Amino acid sequence: MFDSFINHQINNLKNSHINPSEYSPLVLAYIGDAVYELYIRSFLIKKGNMPVHKLHQQATMYVKAKAQNDIIHRIEQMLTEEESAVYKRGRNAKSGTVPKNADMNEYRHATGFEALIGYLYLSGNMERLETLLNLAVEKEG
Repeated sequence: MFDSFINHQINNLKNSHINPSEYSPLVLAYIGDAVYELYIRSFLIKKGNMPVHKLHQQATMYVKAKAQNDIIHRIEQMLTEEESAVYKRGRNAKSGTVPKNADMNEYRHATGFEALIGYLYLSGNMERLETLLNLAVEKEG
């Protein structure tokens, strides 16, 4: 489900000649947030049918800034030099807003994580994107 949708979108992106390096880190985070949200929702639905309220509660455990902060710290050592640079650009970007339930540091790391996801998506690097998304939902040992 997710793979075919994303592959279709990636093919559209490749045909449009988008260069993700030319986009601001906040634009990368903007699309990365949507990609990650869709991945999490798809991941949860694959677990089985449940009330929407329960789906929302479970999704929140993955998509809130604190969770994304924890994820990026867990996988940061696995990033390539290029991926690390994109993450740091996103982390250091000044967005001007902070969600009410996150501290600034967590929010900035979460923005870096989302920028990385957006960068990989716009790059069409599906294999690496999927690897990092799968790592994101893995439980810590």
